[in-house]
Amino acid sequence: MTVKHYDGYRSFQYLTPGKHYKPYPLPQSERYRNTYEIKLSDSEERIFNTIQKYYPIVSLRDHGFIVPKNPDDIIPYCRQLHTEFDYEGLARSGIDVVFENFMDGISIITSQNGLKWNDVILTLGIRYCDIAKQDTVFLAKTFKDLQEAKVSKRVSILPSLEAASILENEVDRVDVLYGLGIRCMGITYNDANTLGSGLTEKFDGGLTKFGRKVVERMNTLGMVIDISHCGDQTSLDVIEASESPVMITHAGARKVWDSPRMKPDEVLLACAEKGGVIGVCAAPNTTLSSKNPNEHTIESVMEHLEYLIDLVGIEHVGLGPDTFFGDHVALQDAFDSMLSLHESHGNQDYDSSPFVKGLENPTEAMSNIIKWLIKKNYKVQDIEKIVGGNALRVLQSIL
Repeated sequence: MTVKHYDGYRSFQYLTPGKHYKPYPLPQSERYRNTYEIKLSDSEERIFNTIQKYYPIVSLRDHGFIVPKNPDDIIPYCRQLHTEFDYEGLARSGIDVVFENFMDGISIITSQNGLKWNDVILTLGIRYCDIAKQDTVFLAKTFKDLQEAKVSKRVSILPSLEAASILENEVDRVDVLYGLGIRCMGITYNDANTLGSGLTEKFDGGLTKFGRKVVERMNTLGMVIDISHCGDQTSLDVIEASESPVMITHAGARKVWDSPRMKPDEVLLACAEKGGVIGVCAAPNTTLSSKNPNEHTIESVMEHLEYLIDLVGIEHVGLGPDTFFGDHVALQDAFDSMLSLHESHGNQDYDSSPFVKGLENPTEAMSNIIKWLIKKNYKVQDIEKIVGGNALRVLQSIL
């Protein structure tokens, strides 16, 4: 894996822990662990190195967020501004462009339930401050910025938001968010908001009148629309209403795993027909497979990928692993009731996996996906499309 420039900076090292913020024990080297090794032949290794060196690698959803070592610390940790970001880990990942939402969904600095305007603005401000102190990642505002990542050996972050719930009924807040650097925003999270229905709602009323105003404003500004957590009818309405291609940054196929978190063929096809891209997710216990529901591995995730390729064509498929550093399942458990996470997984009977074997964190996820594709004899040109080319094509048309 190509290592990016890393200057040794650690989050908030300009402050004194214990004096300026409360430190929590964090996982150390174990947060970079490899859970599954894909061995390549010499010729395959050369292909892997070529892809890493010359082709842009885009993650439609990953995180530099570090989860505290002790699960009991997760909620108090997220109630303060100073949650740590893993610059070294992203440097190790080899990713050139990452859609990063700075964990806005679990920002509970001023509220009990998150997804509030003040929480998100505070989270953005403190993270931007921290980013300004280092030289490994940089914030992208234009398509040209994204192209700089590979050349400069840094990681380009496309600031994103998980959901538009924070808009309430104020459409001009979209402009404010754009001014603050946001270039991608989800319409809903799992529950409904003023724009439309989330995927856990029993009744999906589709995109609201206000939601249509937001879609129009996002189109006007040049902001990517994400429907990963929208209900099915709301997803279809957004795709129809948008003049620009719409992205599903991190999801999977319901025909492979029948849960609300996955998308039905109708939505997947509509997204592709509008020119959009579907990023395959690898968060624990999401992109499972009915072939082996009690073990979440790279194989089940890639089953979703191959299903999507067959359904919509390789030009409309990308990668949005949705990984971060530390215990992903512990974080899910901590915020389960607040974000309706268990409900989003549906009523399927399965044993919860502690992690996704082979795709546990950003340092191994993208590397293993590329290696898997090479082992399956995918052509270099097709791998290039999946790992970044398709996403960049859409981004060039929107940003």
